[in-house]
Formats: sequence, C-alpha cells, structure tokens
Amino acid sequence: QARLEESGGGLVQAGGSLRLSCVAPGRWWSSYAKAWFRQAPGKEREFVAAISWTGQSTYYAEAVKGRFTISRDDANNTVDLQMDNVKVEDTAVYYCAAAHPRTNYHIGQGYDAWGQGTQVTVSS
Repeated sequence: QARLEESGGGLVQAGGSLRLSCVAPGRWWSSYAKAWFRQAPGKEREFVAAISWTGQSTYYAEAVKGRFTISRDDANNTVDLQMDNVKVEDTAVYYCAAAHPRTNYHIGQGYDAWGQGTQVTVSS
C-alpha cells in the first residue's frame, strides 16, 4: 500500500518563500483530489489547500489565500505547495493527502492517504 512523501520543509524567515513537494509511487492517485494540511503545536490539523483530480480547480483556506499556491505535476507524479510571504503563524508540520473526488475534499473531508509530514518553521 503506497503512502505519500513530503519534502521541502525547513526554516524560513517571515516574508520569505518555501516550496513543498509531495510524491506518490504509481498511477493510483492520478484520479484523486490532492491537498495540503498542517498542524501547529497545540492545534488540530487544519486544511490548507486542495486541487481537483483534473487540476482545473483549486481551493484554499482563508488564511493562505493570495500567499500559497497548490499545483500538480502529472509527469512527475507530484503535488506542490508554493508558499510565499510566509508568516510566523504558518509554522506547522505540513502533510499532503489524497481523497477520492466523490467526497467533500474541498472542505477538508474524505482524505484517506497521507504522508508523514514535513516541518516548516517561520522565524520573525
């Protein structure tokens, strides 16, 4: 059973940028919606962004609109999260996930395939 794998996390200064990437082996997730979640210390895991199985539609949490961009690279079997103008409150472990499109994935529901997470720390 394949699992997702995130990379690209690290330490970044407020106002800077990071690009996270997530890859899954095989073609099984090509028809799945894909998303990024995050979990900050003392908080529950929260939805960040999602992209449809076709890549045509994207959805963002209000807190990251205009700053983060989710994208798909079907040739490399990855989903990426470009994080620009990061804030201290963006500090969290970031997870990628996949959901069958016949779920409410755009509001953070229906995800059953997950990665281990990658730490993003934003300093002031």
